[in-house]
Amino acid sequence: MLRVARERLAAGDDSLQLNAIARLAGVGVGTVYRHFPNRHALWEALSAERFRELVDEAQAAAAGEDALAGLHRLLRFALLRVSDDSGFAAVLESDSDADAETAALKAELDGAVAQLLDRARRSGAIRRDVEADDVRRLLCGIEHAVRSGDGDPKRAEVYLDVLLEGLRPPR
Repeated sequence: MLRVARERLAAGDDSLQLNAIARLAGVGVGTVYRHFPNRHALWEALSAERFRELVDEAQAAAAGEDALAGLHRLLRFALLRVSDDSGFAAVLESDSDADAETAALKAELDGAVAQLLDRARRSGAIRRDVEADDVRRLLCGIEHAVRSGDGDPKRAEVYLDVLLEGLRPPR
């Protein structure tokens, strides 16, 4: 089922209609719905590998010497991942998760980002009132802004620079 879903995505069909996935995979619709009760659950399964990469990058950034440089690098990395995968962006910004693995990855991500933010706060590099889930949502907001515009990657850099400037402490 996941292979068929990936093939549909590669063919440019991101509707991920569960009935079509069942038909193309040669399984009953009930089988698909048992594994993926809705499209979001399917997106979560399809995004697991990307999520793991993002968590690894966040943990590396949190362990690095320069917290602010690590935050910048992490945000650029994450923006690239969500910009070319709207399903991953939807999973990343969602408040509820269908799969326990997704919830665990999100908790790991938020933990690493929180550690990174704490270090950046202690150095006076970022404001005190921003939390890890705020950063996640702001990043998804940039992805949405780029997608709803003309898709120019240069705009993504501008928006990311605005976000990074906004994370600085008030002057």
